[in-house]
Amino acid sequence: MRHLLKLTAAATALALGALAVPALADDHAMGGDLEAVLAADLRDDDRTRDQYRHPAETLEFFQIKPDMTVAEWGPGGGWYTRVLAPYLMGSGNYIALNADSDGRDYPSRAAEARSKGWTEQFRSTYGEAMGVDPDAVNAYEIDELPEEMAGTADRVLIIRSMHGLWNGNAVDSTLKAVRDLLADDGMVGVVQHRAPADASFADVNPARGYMRQADVVALFELHGFELAGTSEVNANPKDPANWEGGVWTLPPTLRFGDENRAQYEAIGESDRMTLLFRKRQ
Repeated sequence: MRHLLKLTAAATALALGALAVPALADDHAMGGDLEAVLAADLRDDDRTRDQYRHPAETLEFFQIKPDMTVAEWGPGGGWYTRVLAPYLMGSGNYIALNADSDGRDYPSRAAEARSKGWTEQFRSTYGEAMGVDPDAVNAYEIDELPEEMAGTADRVLIIRSMHGLWNGNAVDSTLKAVRDLLADDGMVGVVQHRAPADASFADVNPARGYMRQADVVALFELHGFELAGTSEVNANPKDPANWEGGVWTLPPTLRFGDENRAQYEAIGESDRMTLLFRKRQ
């Protein structure tokens, strides 16, 4: 288990440090126009994933409007950042959230330095890409959110990250902070790799990245949320969700390289639940 935690921390730090967004100085007019955002040049390398991730349909299900304050948990390589940030620019507000860098194990000092420098790196990269002052970019570790931001977020998105929170024993602290950040009518949108409803624990978290939908719902209910809706927009019935190598067997990771590559590419990305939770009063 400890070995898995270290691998997860290293992979997260590497991904977060690799965020690269082409300049948007001439694209501010995209704010509020999701169709234009999805067709923009900055997403040329991302667009092949749309067939599996359905960003327009997913954001519609999450009821996200361009004038909202939306927080994204664990932006990673920036796939959804390159959708959300331009869409919200102008009348809304984008917030990037990451885990407490003091609460992880690291495989090397370099990995630790990358993780601890995430806030500054994200602000610098985002600021340059969006043509704004990096000091004005909202990027925080989850334990360092300013008090004045409490109760201000309309939505928090946790995309393909619940297994990482569980794996790092961070579900309690993260969902508590998320609930505090949300406005009274705020909601959380979740996309998560889905295990079969009858899957054994060995087939799900932490080693394989999949979780049972009922378990995700139960976790949110325990932390002050109620299920507001479900969608099958990101479902993939071709994925049996029981790979020995976990969800990373499938695209885009293709953990085993060219071994059975055609089979995995024919399946596509993982089967995913898409859930919307309301902050319970």
